[in-house]
Amino acid sequence: MTSLNIRIDKWLWCVRLYKTRSMAIDACNAGKVKMNGTNIKPSKEVKTNEVYNIKLGQLNKTIQVIDTPKSRVGAPLVQNYYLDITPEEEYNRVKLLRTTFEYREHGEGRPTKRDRRQIEYLKEYYHEEE
Repeated sequence: MTSLNIRIDKWLWCVRLYKTRSMAIDACNAGKVKMNGTNIKPSKEVKTNEVYNIKLGQLNKTIQVIDTPKSRVGAPLVQNYYLDITPEEEYNRVKLLRTTFEYREHGEGRPTKRDRRQIEYLKEYYHEEE
């Protein structure tokens, strides 16, 4: 495999971690893409074996770069370009967040503003305990 010089924003888009390149740029600028705890600028060049922490919604995904693609790759080929080293506990935490607090009985309608605040408080409370 040959390694190309490619920017992190383009690499994140090529390996399908973000739907558009502008979303990848916005994530970098917002501090959602980190390497060794420091924020990464969208123009940083990706190198093989580097480890990045990427916040995708509630999930803190940890990936290791294997290679750089020439262009955007299909979903089945993504595994050739990065290794997902995210701990299983992180996936379980996100799954628990989605299932525990988001459930409402059929017919109860939308949550009120007060209900939403209580749900957010519970999510943050249980997130801090871990």
